[in-house]
Amino acid sequence: MEAQKQIPNRKMKAYSTLFLIVTLLQFSESTKLQAQNRTKEHNNIGWLAYSGTFKINEKMDIHTEYQWRRDDYVENWQQGLLRVGLNYNFRPEVQVRVGYAWAETYPYGETPLNGMGRDFTEHRMYEMLTLQDKIGSLNLSHRFMLEQRWVGRYSDASLDKEDEFPFLNRVRYMLRMQIPLKGKTMQDKTPYAVLYDEVFIGFGKNVGENIFDQNRFGALLGYRFNKYLQIEGGYLSQIVQLGREVDNKNVFQYNNGFIISTIINVDLQKKEE
Repeated sequence: MEAQKQIPNRKMKAYSTLFLIVTLLQFSESTKLQAQNRTKEHNNIGWLAYSGTFKINEKMDIHTEYQWRRDDYVENWQQGLLRVGLNYNFRPEVQVRVGYAWAETYPYGETPLNGMGRDFTEHRMYEMLTLQDKIGSLNLSHRFMLEQRWVGRYSDASLDKEDEFPFLNRVRYMLRMQIPLKGKTMQDKTPYAVLYDEVFIGFGKNVGENIFDQNRFGALLGYRFNKYLQIEGGYLSQIVQLGREVDNKNVFQYNNGFIISTIINVDLQKKEE
């Protein structure tokens, strides 16, 4: 009887996952199809990323991250992002994180994100909830993130540094699917494949034009060397809507390229002899 109960539950998980995937893809495609009153731009990007988790005890970890984001693949700056946080693991499949992020965004592409064509600094506080699930050998991750952002801007073109930091809110949801390409579970010396999609939605007083802020899609291959190190990389698509209109039109960037990530895990707990 117990095995019979698990079969419908697995089907429901599969159907709900398929629904989420289709919904995200439809949302992404709808942004492409609404062609009226918009300008499209295309850029080639290359992102190199580091992510490190340092285990303090059975419940708590320190998260560190840096992303070196480039335009024209690797030739010019797009953005630098530093993120740190404190994780609390309620259960192996339930994790929360609070943290701080710093970003420096540069004037890349035909229409820079900053209206004066300048680089600008952004400070963020964020809260994150990650839920892990499994269907057979397929690992699912649902990541919900809420960000409080202070985005630098210039009140006058003659200024050398930003003098205003308006407050913005943003919510993010990412669905990540990972499956081992050898065996049925993620073990040492295991290659794997990843698909993920993340949507960003702005809200609040200063949201401007970009209620839809951006969407990211990735198709990656990875390799887990051991429990301390894994590397993954592949195709990355980023759709960004600018927070302002240009010539009375919304501006959308279609940024396509690659991402390569190094992921490390370090246990800082003292081992008993």
